[in-house]
Amino acid sequence: MKPTFLFLMVMVAGFWIAGVDAKAAPVDHDLYATLLSRHVKDGLVDYRGIQGDEALLDRYLDVLAAVDPESLSADHQFAFYVNAYNAWTLKLILSRYPDVRSIKELGTLFRSPWKKKIARIDGGLLTLDQIEHDILRKRFKDPRVHFAVNCASRSCPPLQGEPFTGDRLDEQLNRSARAFVNDSRFNRLEGDTLWVSKLFDWFEQDFNDDVIGFFIQFAHPPLGDRLLKNKGRIRVRYLDYDWTLNGT
Repeated sequence: MKPTFLFLMVMVAGFWIAGVDAKAAPVDHDLYATLLSRHVKDGLVDYRGIQGDEALLDRYLDVLAAVDPESLSADHQFAFYVNAYNAWTLKLILSRYPDVRSIKELGTLFRSPWKKKIARIDGGLLTLDQIEHDILRKRFKDPRVHFAVNCASRSCPPLQGEPFTGDRLDEQLNRSARAFVNDSRFNRLEGDTLWVSKLFDWFEQDFNDDVIGFFIQFAHPPLGDRLLKNKGRIRVRYLDYDWTLNGT
């Protein structure tokens, strides 16, 4: 084999390996992990504490801004966008904290807070709605995302005390979904009526128009057993949504 040809083969192999490694390289979420461990407890957020640590949050947002999401594997992309949504939601709340009682107050008459272009991602600015609906829901089509993103409100699925990561994504999504489904603050069975979060109404199609089936999949016994046994006569009703800030 000629030396020149051998050299070219080695170079091509090197570029291919580098490309594989780049695709698999995870984002460093350590700064965010530190922030969450300090200031999130039982799903509630110590916003005053995060305000004192805002420099740490800003450093993490800088990390996210430097990432090319398309270079990530699917699971790492999913985790990236969930963490970006939640971290930028924290930043949005801090923009007016402590003079904010609900995230809805951060919008205007003509534009909701979820339509503000605030998230610095891949060289551009995205809204929270774009991250949730155009990327997470549309691209990944996983209903468990609704229990991973946090809208800074009491009725929203609680903010997790750790970042989502591609390596543990399925486990973390299952845990979040299971915790929400089985929490009587958000969902409960009363006789033949299953009272559930308004999320299941707003995004019913994401659950294949089968909310009870989703509950059967994630509910602990005896709730899951009761739903399975009586599925044909269970009615689904929706609880009011509390938009009060999810602060401690």
